[in-house]
Amino acid sequence: MGGRILIGAPGSGSGKTLLVCGLLALLKKRGISCRSYKCGPDYIDPMFHRFVLGIESGNLDSYFSSPEEIRRRVAEETADGSMAVIEGVMGYYDGLGGDSVQASSYEIAAITETPAVLVINGRGAGLSLAALVKGFLEYKKDSRIAGVIVNRTSPMMAERLRGPIEELGVSFLGCLPEIKDFKLESRHLGLMMPEEVQDLEKNISRLAEEMERCLDIEKLLKLAESCGDLSVYDGQSGSSEITSPSGCNPAGGRTPRISNGERPEKIPVGIAWDEAFCFYYGENLRLLEEMGAELVRFSPLRDERPPEGICGLLLGGGYPELYGKELEKNSSMREWVRRAAAQGLPVMAECGGFMYLKEELEGADGKMYAMCGYLRGSCKNAGRLTRFGYLELCGLPEGPVKGHEFHYWDCTDNGTLCTAKKPRGGKEWLCMERRDRVTAGFPHLYYPSNRAVPEEFMKKCRRFRKEQLR
Repeated sequence: MGGRILIGAPGSGSGKTLLVCGLLALLKKRGISCRSYKCGPDYIDPMFHRFVLGIESGNLDSYFSSPEEIRRRVAEETADGSMAVIEGVMGYYDGLGGDSVQASSYEIAAITETPAVLVINGRGAGLSLAALVKGFLEYKKDSRIAGVIVNRTSPMMAERLRGPIEELGVSFLGCLPEIKDFKLESRHLGLMMPEEVQDLEKNISRLAEEMERCLDIEKLLKLAESCGDLSVYDGQSGSSEITSPSGCNPAGGRTPRISNGERPEKIPVGIAWDEAFCFYYGENLRLLEEMGAELVRFSPLRDERPPEGICGLLLGGGYPELYGKELEKNSSMREWVRRAAAQGLPVMAECGGFMYLKEELEGADGKMYAMCGYLRGSCKNAGRLTRFGYLELCGLPEGPVKGHEFHYWDCTDNGTLCTAKKPRGGKEWLCMERRDRVTAGFPHLYYPSNRAVPEEFMKKCRRFRKEQLR
């Protein structure tokens, strides 16, 4: 079967991720092919989706992508009849700056014409939950909310709420009691990663069984089948109105897809991938592969050096601050990265990868650890989220590119290559460094927002390869 469903909530902490994982496991057990997506720039929730399904999840983000691009992508990826399960972000209407619906779960539901299920936390409340649902239904004339699940409450209370909620014109899909001894713990950047959660597979299986027993899954599947046709778009769905911030040159932005029908030469590119470095947009990696990158994983924690023959290096975000001691101890890797960068190896480093290139890093234990030392500066815990949220970089020779920052650590030298501009509020700051063939900084870049950025990186990788073959 096909169809689409979006799982949203009044706010973070309502249980969206657990419920989505349980639903994916349930659908998989039923033999229903499905794909999963996460609204917004989140890296960790899609890891949980991938843990359940065994295939890559993805991000749907109406700040990074146009409505047409989002619709086209979902249509292409579900053309085989797969059902799409979309996990919302924050509160259902929460978008840019917290005071706009732009880039919200609601906007993704509208753009993709997807029915939404509102998951509400029933702990410590009764009839007031119906008032909460009524407010969400009426806040926007076309809310897209078609169903409600009451989480963390008893079946008896949920049944008492069935009538008042269904009188509002939405489907009551049931309640989901809290499963004892199973919750997803968080740290400063969000949830613990899947491999850190004890008995995750067994507990998600338990959750799927509980959902099969307590929820009206058949009704949920019918809601999913009522989604709109993605092949027809009149430009009215959604409310995205974001343009380049003042001072950015739109002419340098998104570049068209150009193909002469030939497949590009494969170029091996090392990608740091372990517990310390694992935050990558799947869309970025697929785009690099489309441009000829053969991505080869390695671990800065455990390997002595990256794989032989690589012509480029990706150092993504993650949790290097949790592994400062281990990263310092692996001096052969740090020295290799420093020398290779100085000798012209192209490198793209973001957030955690940026900190790894610096001289020293404060670990989560408060101690300072030596890093690669290719870039000047020390990185320390700022004690709070720093420069949080969406941005657009202005100043790259390739033109403006969209991205986001989300980090508690900061650096004594964040670079002056670009100006980062917030899409709302007018805030801006200097950031990013480019030295030799290394581009590094705290911002996580979304490559599809300006294909010239990965294209330039791949050109440098090909140039490096030619130099090595001389």
